[in-house]
Amino acid sequence: MLGLPEHVRACLFDLDGVLTRTARVHAAAWKQTFDDFLRRRAERTGDTFAPFDSVADYDAYVDGLPRADGIRSFLTARGITLPEGTPEDGPGEETVTGLGLRKNDLVLRLLREQGVDRYDSSVDYVRAARDAGLRRAVVSSSTNCRAVLAAAGIEELFEVRIDGNTAREKGLRGKPAPDGYLAAARALDVPAEQAAVFEDALAGVEAGRAGGFGHVVGVDRTGQAAALRAHGADLVVADLAELLENRR
Repeated sequence: MLGLPEHVRACLFDLDGVLTRTARVHAAAWKQTFDDFLRRRAERTGDTFAPFDSVADYDAYVDGLPRADGIRSFLTARGITLPEGTPEDGPGEETVTGLGLRKNDLVLRLLREQGVDRYDSSVDYVRAARDAGLRRAVVSSSTNCRAVLAAAGIEELFEVRIDGNTAREKGLRGKPAPDGYLAAARALDVPAEQAAVFEDALAGVEAGRAGGFGHVVGVDRTGQAAALRAHGADLVVADLAELLENRR
């Protein structure tokens, strides 16, 4: 059914890169956030300014991770450690909290200015899953998940939403830990082995594999099919339209 094994009863979808095209917005916000920070740091230390690569660094260090984890991951790769900060920090503070607030402010501004693009073939797939009686959830590390779904006009297609706000409230670990996807399966009352995970991020397919899900579909938007398979995808497609074609 829909290119999935017969035992699958639920579909758990990542947001950015699978359903919507907001990955480019996030990448742009990360680049501006990190470049501003790295430039100021280089001016103070006399080191050479090496900008954030919005493709290579984004894919390797921040894609699919909760915001604070992405900051730590990238800065660790650069040999930089920052204090965690406090809830009172503003977006100008050079702390993990401060950089996270700065990045989120930029994302919200870019979403207001540019809107939200969606992958129409993915929306078609979700509708087909609904019509076939499959349960449906969206799982994202973003605290802006609901706003993005609403802006894209697809909020009503999902029975369950597990996002960054849910993770904070319930103490869920971020990807590559499987906590978010497991929470979605529990909310749908479907065992993990009867659920399929749809992910474009390496950390996301790792989460699907770690959670013991029945099927992990890697969505290759950036030419990393081999890496998606290596990190745990059972099947890799360039677009969910391929799975709809398999139905016909």
